Amino acid sequence: MGLTSFLIRRTINMVITVVGVIFIMFIITHVITPNPAVAWAGPHPVPSIVEAITKEYHLNDPVYVQFYYFMLAVFEGNWGEDPMYHQPIIQLIDVYFPRTLELTIAAMIVIIILGVLTGAIAAVRKNTPTDYTIRTFYLITWSMPPFLVAMLLQLAIAYSLKLLPATGLANPLLPPPKPITGMPTVDALLEGYWPYFWSSLRHLILPATALALVAFGIISRLIRNSMIDIASKPFIRTAIMKGLKERDIVFKHMLRNALIPAITVLALTFASLLAGAVVVEDVFSWTGMGWLLTQALYQQDYPLVMAGTFIVAIGVVISNLAADLLYAIVDPRIKLE
Repeated sequence: MGLTSFLIRRTINMVITVVGVIFIMFIITHVITPNPAVAWAGPHPVPSIVEAITKEYHLNDPVYVQFYYFMLAVFEGNWGEDPMYHQPIIQLIDVYFPRTLELTIAAMIVIIILGVLTGAIAAVRKNTPTDYTIRTFYLITWSMPPFLVAMLLQLAIAYSLKLLPATGLANPLLPPPKPITGMPTVDALLEGYWPYFWSSLRHLILPATALALVAFGIISRLIRNSMIDIASKPFIRTAIMKGLKERDIVFKHMLRNALIPAITVLALTFASLLAGAVVVEDVFSWTGMGWLLTQALYQQDYPLVMAGTFIVAIGVVISNLAADLLYAIVDPRIKLE
């Protein structure tokens, strides 16, 4: 199968998947909130405002008609004005989504460092107390809900030891940097605004670590198992017989080959982090897309929930496509089929 036909087929599948996710969320929100216009109109709804909201969002029309208008607006890039924040939804996403992206990228960096390091150590020290300790640790964090990991880190590091701040993007006394990328830490770095940069970096460590601890075990286990499997290959025995140093064998031959499957799994892990950020952001009051969606759920603001779901779904399907392409790039023996 050629690359062009593969991309066309996957693009069609991506569109179908995204529409399906949006449709499911659309039905769920309508079941939960049969008459959202009353909720959006505030605690003391005025009939004229309720009527205007009902007309704007076609709430008197059948559900399939409402869904049609919503999907039409989404794919046109016109998501309308949010009824709760009274701002264009696209502007809200433009402000909040880069913060989630920054948190996710930071968590990915922690996952790569922690996963590769612990996986390599566990493989070299196979069936030793070190190996058992590493595997026990990542199995515990892997099986814990993200909110519990976040709350334990917050309680231990922020509240008990007082080593890092517990909530927020940065010190609230510092004015934020000019929005260049929308990522607070990156913008402060680009601007050379060092007080805000260091403050934002300290605020970023705990939520990024909490997000990473839930997922790093996948990479750690994959690296460990791959390196153990590679250790039995003929080219490793040849390297040993040649008298190569153990460090060179581990890093240049075993770890390098073990990274091939890990690279593709990292793309899928990135997608899961985007979804998992919803809970972690709420715990640490990291005002990104996840935090915004949580507030939208509390307020029954389903246009914003739908828009956020659309963004997350796009991120997930693109990450899956990237994973498939990486399979073919890092290992030419794998076909696109």
